[in-house]
Amino acid sequence: MFVDTAKVIIKSGHGGKGCISFRREKYKPRGGPDGGDGGHGGNVIFIGDRGINSLVRFRYSPRLVAEKGNHGKGNNRSGRKGKDKIVKVPCGTTLKNADTDEIICEIIEPDIPVTVACGGKGGKGNQHFATATYQAPRFAQEGLPGIEFPVILELKVMADVGLVGLPNAGKSSLITTLSHATPKIADYPFTTLHPVVGVIELPDFRTIVMADIPGIIEGASQGRGLGIQFLKHVERTRVLLFVIDSSQFADTPPHIALQTLQREIHSFGHSLEEKEFLIAANKIDLAPEHHSLKDFMGQLNSEYAEKIFPISAVTRQGIDRLVSELDKMLFGEEQ
Repeated sequence: MFVDTAKVIIKSGHGGKGCISFRREKYKPRGGPDGGDGGHGGNVIFIGDRGINSLVRFRYSPRLVAEKGNHGKGNNRSGRKGKDKIVKVPCGTTLKNADTDEIICEIIEPDIPVTVACGGKGGKGNQHFATATYQAPRFAQEGLPGIEFPVILELKVMADVGLVGLPNAGKSSLITTLSHATPKIADYPFTTLHPVVGVIELPDFRTIVMADIPGIIEGASQGRGLGIQFLKHVERTRVLLFVIDSSQFADTPPHIALQTLQREIHSFGHSLEEKEFLIAANKIDLAPEHHSLKDFMGQLNSEYAEKIFPISAVTRQGIDRLVSELDKMLFGEEQ
């Protein structure tokens, strides 16, 4: 199950108490204070992991609690530090304070620890408070408490290319053709109910990560349909690929479909309209005469002439040319 949001409670460990103790040994009646310090509380640390692609585990284990520090002991023995709580999340996870909606951090790169909540400091034992005039202090510090607060985890899929299209435009078929991803494919709307990520292998061991974003409909940016849940996943993509059903059997005329998608992208904001894009005119295999495709291309602005790529995700017609252009946009002309 794909889960891209979860609410959790983060709690760092309390610091241990300092110890009140006096050294008592034979022949040393005034050994003095020897209370040890309390251990520091554990931290809550987040680490990105490319092997995780969902936040589903946090739906069932929402409390992320670090260990308390141990109390100090006599004979100048300090308490053990509480164990840190290591939390592994998918790369692309944003942490927001649930109370203030303030962004705490974003986990972008893998294997880089980010301390989200520091543990409380351990209290000092009475050995620290002895002076020349007060040689037997009978007090020690309490450990400082850890911090606790609610956090919203939000996952935004990180990909080089984001597929954007109306339902049944053929995005799932395209990502299946280009990569080893295996999304569910059927002839009814909203077959894809969560983002699917595939990897396109290029020469010289290079790859393009492509995300199939669930179908967007008119009004998605205002909360209609499934699109509003997944438009945020387009934010971190470098290039948008509009997938348009250009066949004569399309539910929506191709030029209207493109206008709808661009309008929703623009309405959603977050600078999505500023991203580079290409247009994949899909399903050309269904219309050998290409009348619908020619009408579509004729209704586009001249600036789109170099951005439109007629393809068939089923027969692979035009696929190599499309991948080559994506390669140039992402990695430059010369490889």
